[in-house]
Amino acid sequence: MRSSAYRGRFAPSPTGPLHAGSLVAALASWLDARAHHGKWLVRIEDIDPPRCPAGADTVILQQLTQCGLIPDEPPTWQSQRHSHYATALAQLQDAQLAYPCGCTRKDIEAAWTHMGLTHARHIERPYPGTCRDGLHGKTARSWRFALEKYISSWPQSEDRQIQAAPFCIKEGLLCWQDRRLGTEQQRPADVAGDFVLQRADGLYAYQLAVVVDDALQDITHVVRGEDLTDNTPRQLLLQHALGLPHPTYMHTPLVRMPDGEKLSKQHGAPPLDVSCPLQALNAAAICLELPAVCPETTMTDALAQWVNIWQGIYNVPRD
Repeated sequence: MRSSAYRGRFAPSPTGPLHAGSLVAALASWLDARAHHGKWLVRIEDIDPPRCPAGADTVILQQLTQCGLIPDEPPTWQSQRHSHYATALAQLQDAQLAYPCGCTRKDIEAAWTHMGLTHARHIERPYPGTCRDGLHGKTARSWRFALEKYISSWPQSEDRQIQAAPFCIKEGLLCWQDRRLGTEQQRPADVAGDFVLQRADGLYAYQLAVVVDDALQDITHVVRGEDLTDNTPRQLLLQHALGLPHPTYMHTPLVRMPDGEKLSKQHGAPPLDVSCPLQALNAAAICLELPAVCPETTMTDALAQWVNIWQGIYNVPRD
């Protein structure tokens, strides 16, 4: 049974040290937890070991500590939870909501070309459904969520669930509420289609791992960067299919480079400089539309000020 008490989390991927954009997400999630007098957890999302250099997780935890963002429980690592992901995948398989896929990247590219879906920057192309009705002699490589099947039978799917869904689906359009962005909508079949749950290399996919982890940790509120907004419908559907609780979502502003691109490790974002933690926190606060504090302010006082302001901005009930 889920606890009604607020439980939030910051879940970085240890592909390198935190950068300025990472600190914005960390600070936002910490402030929201403190504003609700709740718990704040840190989860290291090392689900893809080849991309995670040794020691990056330690550096991340040190950076958070230097900025006064200390989790209320010991950190957890996704790499230690594979058995839970396997159980969730088996549940979807038993419900015929997961199917094997034998497609290589080349197969999918060929199908996209045949469908006239050319690559466009920042635009995700949905799985073309090549193995939806069987492998056709191919060897199974991965497992996919039967998203289109689940959406097409939505009234029946909804009736089978004990808890009401915090979203609606009408004619394939899924609508949900974001605490900052308001009403959001997406056609998941057009954005992702039947997305991967377990990859060809045997590793579990992010979408499956994150919903399982949020349920295991009783996460009630997810506060993260708005670049992850498009993932929310997939996670809502997976939660519903697995009978898991639905956290409340809030997506925060991103730090952007001069050309408008999101600041990221992929684009060469430098590691977060925590030699002066208050300076780094001030920059993150400004991105969150919070006022900067004067250099003489202690870090503890700065964080306390921002918590109070956060309560007012996001209508967090006060004691």
